[in-house]
Amino acid sequence: MSVMHQPVTDWLGWTATAVFVGSYFFRRPAALRGIQMLGAALWVLYGALIGAKPVMVANTLVFAAAAWTLLREQLAGARAAGRTDRPASRELGV
Repeated sequence: MSVMHQPVTDWLGWTATAVFVGSYFFRRPAALRGIQMLGAALWVLYGALIGAKPVMVANTLVFAAAAWTLLREQLAGARAAGRTDRPASRELGV
């Protein structure tokens, strides 16, 4: 890595760290998951810049887990509120 990229890479790593640590202060699950996803995305970019595949893979998995959990929570909330993205069977004529 060239000396020019070192400050940018360091900045990105510290930003990813701050975002990840900051995620622990969010009380709402949706906000927590969103911040976790942002932090993981920053870590993936950081890993790509330094050529660290384990960092990239681990944080891709973290991103996917946070996204899945967020989606699952949103779908459960929509079902609990009586909303669905699919039309009811009676609307389909079934």
